[in-house]
Amino acid sequence: MTRAPVIAIDGPSGSGKGTVGRRVAAALGWHVLDSGALYRLAGLAGARAGLAPGDEAGHARIAGAMDIRFGAGRDGEQTVLLGGEDVTAAIRSETAGNRASQVAGFPTVRAALAGRQRQFARPPGLVADGRDMGSVIFPDAVLKVFLTASAVERAQRRLKQLRGQGIEVDLAVLTREIAERDHRDTTRSVAPLIAAPGAVVLDSTGLKPEAVVERILELARQRGVGA
Repeated sequence: MTRAPVIAIDGPSGSGKGTVGRRVAAALGWHVLDSGALYRLAGLAGARAGLAPGDEAGHARIAGAMDIRFGAGRDGEQTVLLGGEDVTAAIRSETAGNRASQVAGFPTVRAALAGRQRQFARPPGLVADGRDMGSVIFPDAVLKVFLTASAVERAQRRLKQLRGQGIEVDLAVLTREIAERDHRDTTRSVAPLIAAPGAVVLDSTGLKPEAVVERILELARQRGVGA
């Protein structure tokens, strides 16, 4: 059993689970876990160490030894430090995301990071977003949400986000990469991306984050959380 109530929000890349998760956590005054950042960090650390993408043993070793700290910047957004270096921007690149998806398919890497993720569950509660939060890491979560959206909309959201960072990406390329990542995540043999048993499936296509946040808070209140 987890040591504090958990709301697990899973879903594919670009579904908005990170933004929604942070806002739900802020509304409840809870801690937040961006599990995808851990896999992006493992991929980044492996690349910097010169590991080949398929080096499972090397990535597992690095994943278990990473010096990670999460914080908040002046704008309230999450900051991520790896070995004392701010790598917030570096792990949000498409390259980092694709490498993270590859690394996440390694059973030994997932095992190395599982314990770290569960340590985030502390009072008063945790909102955890990822791909296997409700199915594997927090199966006893008080609320499980599977947040999705059409592949086209997810690509458009990512395009807008990247352009906001001054990065130009072709929409067709971005759509293809998202489809490839979806395929890897849903077909991997270990902890595939699926809606956990008992999860509420929410399609955020065409919805603003505020509407999705309110729906999740409503579901939480129905379960006696944040009432």
